[in-house]
Amino acid sequence: MNLISGIETTAGALSAQKIRLDIVAQNIANAQTTRTPEGGPYRRKIISFENELVKRAGGVALQTVNISSITDDKSPGQAVYNPQHPDAGPDGTVVMPNVNLAFEMVDLITASRAYEANLSVVKNARNLAMKTLQIGK
Repeated sequence: MNLISGIETTAGALSAQKIRLDIVAQNIANAQTTRTPEGGPYRRKIISFENELVKRAGGVALQTVNISSITDDKSPGQAVYNPQHPDAGPDGTVVMPNVNLAFEMVDLITASRAYEANLSVVKNARNLAMKTLQIGK
């Protein structure tokens, strides 16, 4: 009998939120990157989640969260007039990345809170399992 089956479900959510935090950090780190190996300015990354039904032995099914995709945001970046910039065009404008730091900070806080909430679920499940084992003593 598995007393802490909720941890299996929460582990997927913890992993997904960790990757979300990594993507947000990458977006913030590249907020001023105007030249990438692919050419052009950095494109903000967007992460998408999906629910997955996991069937276990005994016919019990659990839902967990997985990452369905990490894609580039196709919205255009802001054109800034800066003729001294090495990536400036003939008209003196530079296309900046489409990263909005305010949105990224909100996303960072949201992902951090979601990670903390899932971690709290794991701790509570562990405590409940320990209490259950103490009842049998």
